[in-house]
Amino acid sequence: MAAASKRDFYEVLGVDRSATAEEIKGAFRKLAMQYHPDRNKAADATERFKEVGEAYEILSDPEKRARYDQYGPNADFGPSRGFEGFDFGGFGDIFDAFFGGRGASRGPIRGDDLRLRQELKFEEAVFGVEKEIRVSRLEDCTVCGGAGHEPGQPPEACPQCQGSGEVRRVQRSVFGQFVNVSACDRCAGEGSIVTHPCGNCGGLGRERRNRRLQVKVPGGVDNGSQMRLSGEGDAGQRGGPRGNLYVDFRVRPHDLFERDGDDLRVTMPITVAQAALGTAVEVPTLDDPAEELEIPAGTQAGSVFRIRKRGVPHLRGRSRGDLLVGVDVQVPTKLSAAQRDLFEQLDGVLDEATRSNGRGFFSRIKDAFGA
Repeated sequence: MAAASKRDFYEVLGVDRSATAEEIKGAFRKLAMQYHPDRNKAADATERFKEVGEAYEILSDPEKRARYDQYGPNADFGPSRGFEGFDFGGFGDIFDAFFGGRGASRGPIRGDDLRLRQELKFEEAVFGVEKEIRVSRLEDCTVCGGAGHEPGQPPEACPQCQGSGEVRRVQRSVFGQFVNVSACDRCAGEGSIVTHPCGNCGGLGRERRNRRLQVKVPGGVDNGSQMRLSGEGDAGQRGGPRGNLYVDFRVRPHDLFERDGDDLRVTMPITVAQAALGTAVEVPTLDDPAEELEIPAGTQAGSVFRIRKRGVPHLRGRSRGDLLVGVDVQVPTKLSAAQRDLFEQLDGVLDEATRSNGRGFFSRIKDAFGA
């Protein structure tokens, strides 16, 4: 770019001519990140990056800035130093993204979490149970104890990085030189090399083993309930803690009972006569004994009665839900001649007040069957 065609350096950095040194530095940091060719693939990114570097080089130096303000870009500014000497300070994270990281972390690594599904019987989910579960997980190697090398054969310092876990490479450009710090590719940032891997685990430090665990399932769990077993997941690495084991529950349906939150529902069949005259019935419960329920006279089909505290125990409490008893009035589908005669007599003697829309009881029974 010819000197006469250069843009004003203040314009390049987007600052006023009265900008402070900190404002100039901040503008440069922002633009350097925006236009660096490793991050910006636009066709003019390289030229813009060079332009930003040149502008900062002049305006960040008090003497060169004064000469620029007096004579413009054609003044003699001495040899260019590009980015050399610039104090990146907290800008290091950005330049790590440009030129590579600072090596891999060699601290402890937490083990992975595991998840499995456990099926429960309906009664087990309602009242709780102790179950044995089987889990396949990674554990510290029984031979090397997780170290990954044969006992008595410790790792050696990596000859490529001399044990630092990092390699530094100098990159030179028209702006000076950059130091690229990255994880050593020979030791993967560990700083050491295992020369005698453990024969049992192949140097991984962990081996897969099957375990049986006794789990106390609390009463009240349902489909979708989850239990966390802390520290029962995969073993960590380099002394890291174990992961957790999460158990998801699936509950088998019951032949008689249905669950409605913390309540249980059951359907009780009764005859037409029992519904009309009233009766006492034995209602089965999930935990025995049966409960006696009084069915009042005139009970209609679909009526629901509540028996307190015979439902599901609250998962986080001492109380429990209720048992909801739905009444199913069983209307006979076939009648003998004698039975039909009795129903017709009953229909004829029923008080007019018990009839619906002028139709008798037997007529309503026939309507129920579509007769």
